[in-house]
Amino acid sequence: MSDIKDLTAKILAFADDRKWRQFHSPTNLAMGVSVEAGELLECFQFDRKILAIEVQREIADICIYLFELADSLNIDIKEAVEEKLAINAERYFKEKAWGSNKKYDKL
Repeated sequence: MSDIKDLTAKILAFADDRKWRQFHSPTNLAMGVSVEAGELLECFQFDRKILAIEVQREIADICIYLFELADSLNIDIKEAVEEKLAINAERYFKEKAWGSNKKYDKL
């Protein structure tokens, strides 16, 4: 089993052990991603001292929601990421994108 599938199984087991999946519709999971992303941003707000453990925990929370969301929609995360990287490689040629933060249609 892949690391992603193993992690997803652990996440789902955790939710099942608490009977939480009844609350985990794709919409609610997507909202959870957004909320946790906001909490990640909060770690950097007001140029306060960045605590690596806080950032790590917020990233983990985002991943937990994403893994469960992908599972609920039958999306293979590894496949989805590899496909998106291939698309981005076509959009952002190294020669044009090197050192630039412009969107692909502005390169």
